[in-house]
Amino acid sequence: MPADRPRTLRDVAAQLGVSAKTVSNAFSRPDQLSPALREQVLATAARLGYPGPNPLAAGLRRGRVGAIGVAYDNGLSYAFDDPVAVALLAGASTVAEPEGAGLLLVPGSTDARRRLAAVHSAVVDGLVVCSLGDDDPLLAAAVARGLPLAVVDQPRPARLAALGAPGTPWVGVDDRAAAAAVARHLLDLGHRRLAVVSFGMHQEPIRRGLADEAVQAGATYAVTRDRLAGYRDAVEAAGLAWSAVPVFHGEDSTPAVGEAGAAAVLAADPRPTAVLCLSDRIAEGVLAVAARLGLRVPRDLSVAGFDDATPAGGLGLTTVRQPTREKGGAAARALLDRIAGRPAPGPVLLPTELVVRTSTGPAPRG
Repeated sequence: MPADRPRTLRDVAAQLGVSAKTVSNAFSRPDQLSPALREQVLATAARLGYPGPNPLAAGLRRGRVGAIGVAYDNGLSYAFDDPVAVALLAGASTVAEPEGAGLLLVPGSTDARRRLAAVHSAVVDGLVVCSLGDDDPLLAAAVARGLPLAVVDQPRPARLAALGAPGTPWVGVDDRAAAAAVARHLLDLGHRRLAVVSFGMHQEPIRRGLADEAVQAGATYAVTRDRLAGYRDAVEAAGLAWSAVPVFHGEDSTPAVGEAGAAAVLAADPRPTAVLCLSDRIAEGVLAVAARLGLRVPRDLSVAGFDDATPAGGLGLTTVRQPTREKGGAAARALLDRIAGRPAPGPVLLPTELVVRTSTGPAPRG
């Protein structure tokens, strides 16, 4: 054997005078060999410099690679910074791990070519899609590739059908009803001057700022559309004009967006007495700005979030609790069922709960 040629399974078999299957079993099915023979095979492999079978090649021969992709809209660091993303990944891994499957993160990118390349080149058995916009090319690429899919939150089932993936398992909550509930809570407390701080409305980044009704209606993120629609339902049911509610939108769900949004909406005259935030992370930023302005929460300003993610409880934040970890687990289970050829459930709608804490109170007089 030339010294510079990589050693193979057949080289080890030839050295020992055994079959290639025997060598393979020593690595992957040790119960098929006696301990002495397995030890001899492994020692010979180590001496020759053979590292063992290529797990990717073995997986491809079986038709499986033992990994499911998790595609989401933000950059890689976001998956570890955002409590909602962390909970969702924890739920997915809790289900995938006992099935012998790992997770491969497929993060978003503003570069469409990189997004498409990520899906086309991902070595996965299927894909859990988490909160992508209706117009995101990543999903269309996954559908075109024929990957088994399961979707968390968005796109909605109707959009999936339009993309050529009817019957794709979907897991989410009734965002519109949940948003209406938290808005009604503030209205019941006497608030009539409301404001909203939202995360992104479109997959394509646009400059953060106040969004009129046309921009809101054109949002390509279904979660954003539905939560805004829920707030609007409650406001109009109370006899108020939605057009009088300032709506600020940023590009993501971060405290920085909350701070920018709070600075914009709290500059209005008269100042809003309550701010509805599309996420708890955004609410963190709003609370920080309120503190800098000397506004007492909730005496001067009520703030409500959405998610009930850490550290919402520590902040005393009134919010909508949604079962994010269960979302990840249910999506992973549905995807593994599809990969295995087992029947997958139809759309799964999980419950939400309004959690009232100390960040909301009666509207100030005057």
